[in-house]
Amino acid sequence: MPHLNENFLKLEKNYLFINIAKKVNAFAAANPDADIIRMGIGDVTQPIARCVIDAMKKGADEMAVKETFKGYEDSGTGYDFLKEAISGYYKSFGVDIKPEEIRVNDGAKSDCGNIVDIFGDDNTVLITDPAYPVYVDTNRMNGRKVIFADSNEENGFAAMPDSGVHADLIYLCSPNNPTGSVYTEQQLKAWIDYAIKNDAIIIYDSAYEAFITEEGIPRSIFAVEGARHCAIEMCSLSKTAGFTGMRCGYTVIPDELCAEAGDGSMVKLTDLWGRRQGSKFNGVSYPVQCAAAAVFSEEGLKQTAENIKYYQRNAKVIADALDEMGIKYTGGKNSPYIWFKCPNGMGSWEFFDKLLEEANVVGTPGAGFGKNGEGWFRLTAFGDAERTKEAMERFKKLKF
Repeated sequence: MPHLNENFLKLEKNYLFINIAKKVNAFAAANPDADIIRMGIGDVTQPIARCVIDAMKKGADEMAVKETFKGYEDSGTGYDFLKEAISGYYKSFGVDIKPEEIRVNDGAKSDCGNIVDIFGDDNTVLITDPAYPVYVDTNRMNGRKVIFADSNEENGFAAMPDSGVHADLIYLCSPNNPTGSVYTEQQLKAWIDYAIKNDAIIIYDSAYEAFITEEGIPRSIFAVEGARHCAIEMCSLSKTAGFTGMRCGYTVIPDELCAEAGDGSMVKLTDLWGRRQGSKFNGVSYPVQCAAAAVFSEEGLKQTAENIKYYQRNAKVIADALDEMGIKYTGGKNSPYIWFKCPNGMGSWEFFDKLLEEANVVGTPGAGFGKNGEGWFRLTAFGDAERTKEAMERFKKLKF
């Protein structure tokens, strides 16, 4: 009989959003006339830009013609036309990334979890808390020691490194999911210096970089000195361009990023990752890569920016309501997430139930993202504008 990987048995029985779905489904069954507004899961609602869809259709049409049909993509890292488009996008905000340092994937979540395949299970992993669950779960699945840096009200939910703590792998996300907080250039430099001192690797999730509006907030960790020697960056088109149902993103591993093997030799991480992907991943479909390249065209950036502005207006509606009620929050300005303190000292799940039952609005309990999330709550700005306004009107009528 095969032995189980019993690390899985140490995880929470259900993924956070499965627990939420069960609660919502039970409420809906008991209250069939309830008009439920969902602001919990970070899924987008606006359609994909027309020029992007046109590019995907053209790519699909090419698959029906012998001369332009595409099978396996030779390198497995993404077509050159897409990697060059991504490289050009980086240049637009002052970061020099070579096309060959880019690897196309089916979304940041996959690579955030899979990248640990190239690192030993004896590494200590440092994750800011609260955190997107994939960072914690995928490392615990392999039995790694996971430690936490506290993001909390006192530090604006932007944890900073502790010089007295050693880590080998570090997960950072800015703009942050779930808290909406962002790291400044100086704060990221402190993390980079810490990583270099500890011979650690930063796994940097920049899935929400397109929502940054303030000056001085880096759109990429590679905008900060020293990052090329200690960081891997992952980004996604899910929220930038509405690809939650199409799945495409990219990972950047600088050529100079190396780690020491047991025999003392230095190994390029891009080589290890390439070997891993070659064995376990066959790439993103040609039509989807055509669509992704169109996102980075002049017209694509213009059209997708309109959707981002739509969500940013929703975020302002939420933030304005919280301001009116005197509720403390982070996010909203550089992020599609608004992270607020539950009124009257309520617990996260307690507030979830109250919001669902009395306002018929669904959010995400902060406790589901880690111990520092208890007593906090996340709303997303990805909904319909009129429904977002309605949700906040209901919110303001709640009695605390």
